[in-house]
Amino acid sequence: MGRIDDMVLITRARVFGDKRAFGQLVAKYQSPVRRFFLGQTLGDEPLSDDLAQDTFVKAYSCLKQFQGRSSFSTWLYRIAYNVYYDYTRRQHYTTSLDAKEVAMMSTHSSTAESMDIYKAMELLTDNERLCITLQLIQGEPIERICEITGMVAGTVKSHLHRGKQKLTSYLKENGYG
Repeated sequence: MGRIDDMVLITRARVFGDKRAFGQLVAKYQSPVRRFFLGQTLGDEPLSDDLAQDTFVKAYSCLKQFQGRSSFSTWLYRIAYNVYYDYTRRQHYTTSLDAKEVAMMSTHSSTAESMDIYKAMELLTDNERLCITLQLIQGEPIERICEITGMVAGTVKSHLHRGKQKLTSYLKENGYG
């Protein structure tokens, strides 16, 4: 299902109120959006699911505003980015790093390697984690990352470079290099 198929589904959802058409878009993009949030939340599956659901609710309610200047997926990732940004702005982190690690271990059935990746991702700034998630996990090119985040290419490249350096150092120090 490509961009033209997405536009057909969007048109059916917008013009005819076809919820099944929007459901097909959700089915297509649910996993990538959830993976995006898993990277941002350091593997917090319940939170990632909640944020993904918020993203699709917001996308459905704003569907009439989609103008087709970018692909639907770019528009959707921009909404996801804004949902995450709004979430982090509302949060006041009062837990210590130890409490955060305990919560992650108790709520996930992740392998040790996944936990190491999420620990490594904790070392990144929010913008580094965002760019790393979009490029390395979602496979987005720099141009799309710029569209999604509103950052210029040089800034995205800087965040990617610094983020990759931090991840490489952490993983080498922990026996992966």
